[in-house]
Amino acid sequence: MPYAAPIAQMRFALEAAADLWSLRARFPELDEDLLAAILEGAAQLAGDALAPINRSGDQAGVTLSDGVVASAPGFKEAYEAFREAGWLGLSADPAYGGQGLPRALMLAVFETVHAANMSFGLLPMLSMGAIEAIEMHGAPDQKALYLAKLISGEWAGTMNLTEPQAGSDLGLLTSKAIPQANGSYAISGQKIFITWGEHDLTPNIIHLVLARIEGAPAGSKGISLFIVPKFRDEDGSRNGVRCIGLEEKMGIHASPTCTLAFEGAEGWLIGEENRGLAAMFTMMNAARLNVGLQGVAIAEAAYQKARAYAEERKQGGAMIIEHPDVRRMLTLAKAKVQAGRALCYATAIAADSGDKAREDLYTPLAKAWCTELGVEAASLGVQVHGGMGFVEEGGAAQFYRDARIAPIYEGTNGIQAIDLYGRKLLGDRGEAMAMLIADALAEGARAPRLKEAAEALGEATDFMLSAPREDALAGAFEYLMLTGDVAGGMLIARGLGREKDQEQHALFEVYGEYVLARAPGRLPAIKLGAKALIA
Repeated sequence: MPYAAPIAQMRFALEAAADLWSLRARFPELDEDLLAAILEGAAQLAGDALAPINRSGDQAGVTLSDGVVASAPGFKEAYEAFREAGWLGLSADPAYGGQGLPRALMLAVFETVHAANMSFGLLPMLSMGAIEAIEMHGAPDQKALYLAKLISGEWAGTMNLTEPQAGSDLGLLTSKAIPQANGSYAISGQKIFITWGEHDLTPNIIHLVLARIEGAPAGSKGISLFIVPKFRDEDGSRNGVRCIGLEEKMGIHASPTCTLAFEGAEGWLIGEENRGLAAMFTMMNAARLNVGLQGVAIAEAAYQKARAYAEERKQGGAMIIEHPDVRRMLTLAKAKVQAGRALCYATAIAADSGDKAREDLYTPLAKAWCTELGVEAASLGVQVHGGMGFVEEGGAAQFYRDARIAPIYEGTNGIQAIDLYGRKLLGDRGEAMAMLIADALAEGARAPRLKEAAEALGEATDFMLSAPREDALAGAFEYLMLTGDVAGGMLIARGLGREKDQEQHALFEVYGEYVLARAPGRLPAIKLGAKALIA
């Protein structure tokens, strides 16, 4: 069975759990007919254009010849269909051709894209991040030059952070920017792991590049952000940036991951000098939420494939879907997917509504909890397939290989745990977390397992706020996962309080016993402390 967008599940998560209709005052054009049209249109694109080239793209991969990357067969046609439908402009500024709709709707569209073809989805995902960064930090002339073409999909965008010696610690980057007489900068250096850094799907690629202006302070405080187009703006000539290598990756084979050499490339400062990280974090936060959504999407795709296999594979005189343990794996995956979906949508709705505290708290949860879910569900999908899951012929292995990158990029999940503790929890001394716990306890009045898990999160939060930093950091990942357990459960419980759906009730019961009942068991690991890990 090919991928089919689970529109009913998506609508429950959007409307009942994440409270989409709370945005009506800000987005008066939003109504049920528009929502249905968007979801149905995205489902059709995903099912008809993207899913059919997912496996073939994985097998064919991409090629590099003379600095030019050739995309996998069918990707040009699929991108053109995506571009012509106007999906990139769904939530973008109408002044530059966007539709100005909620980010939550864009996120729902991208769930179908990533589930159908994660390699493909990375290209417009990065363009969307570039659009947000330029909208927020670009000068008027930069917005006029780049936004309309990025929003239309005519041009694509990338994000250039990592260098051979500078991964998560961007303060170590050595790419340099030398001021030029015309107001531009000559950008020199090498960037690695640049997703869709070179390709043949658009005539121009707009690179957002971190570099250090000559004489700037050392470390992260001296980093600036630059717009570096593949082809120069003024005359269309080739700029000094070229792809010098492609990574051979575990998964996402149809997505070119490039090493880019900047050789005196003409670039233009975006935002203020030495404030590049602040500007880049606009793009990174958008990417982190979208990567969390990738976890949900790949989990959904893996679940659908595993269920289809279980319904057609006979063993022991019955289809294997009749075996209780197979039903356990499938139902657990589906229940956790729904919780992760609600968490991602709720993060976007917090952004749409201007609830910055909730958006900031939810973002590391969405990125980390949901990408861990993606790996777990893809692994369960392999298990359901049995021996056929472990060979490429079965098709389940691709989902596992593709899912495994998501906990790593856009800040590893360990970094998300540090962010949740250091920036979010300590940043407001637990105020936003206290609101989440209060919400969970309120919903827990009708769901004892949720109440128990929320109480455990309260105890864990008290520990994290009072413990020495090293001890808190030692428990930070488990603390994040506990918070995600509770947040996902709270959102589904809220949805059930608004909409009586028998399937959702059944899924929440499974989530309660398999996830929330185990949540208090995370407390000992959270409180273990650093000494035991060092020893």
